[in-house]
Amino acid sequence: MSRRDQITMSAEEVDAFLDEQRVVVCATNGRDGFPHLMPLWYVVRGGELWAWTFAKSQKVRNLERDARASLQVEAGEEYQELRGVMLKCDVELVRDTERVGELGLEIFARYTGGELGDEVRAMVSKQAAKRVAMRFVERERATWDHRKLGGTY
Repeated sequence: MSRRDQITMSAEEVDAFLDEQRVVVCATNGRDGFPHLMPLWYVVRGGELWAWTFAKSQKVRNLERDARASLQVEAGEEYQELRGVMLKCDVELVRDTERVGELGLEIFARYTGGELGDEVRAMVSKQAAKRVAMRFVERERATWDHRKLGGTY
């Protein structure tokens, strides 16, 4: 068995990892040829990552031009602790304000621990008009969990 095979995460491990982590780094293709990297809060819906962002953001302009992105979620400080997921995705931009608002509420519920008060609901509703939802449709993935090597290389 190769080292690569030894450190690959199962689908269940990936699901648990994404549930436990908080930030995904999204890389889009900038018009100057350089990757544009930005951190995002996210939720997982039906096995797909979803996030929202301002409609006028650079990442949206990049996705309008080229609807592909790479995502990375990672954890660990020392080499033997490193683990992560990298996804190559096609991205669907959703502009329907009601759907964007629903996603915003899901994101805030995930990151604030549950029940949302009227103030947060009003803020999300107001922001939804200025934002888009991003549905990341996975094409390919790479995973790693160096903890599986038991400290050996």
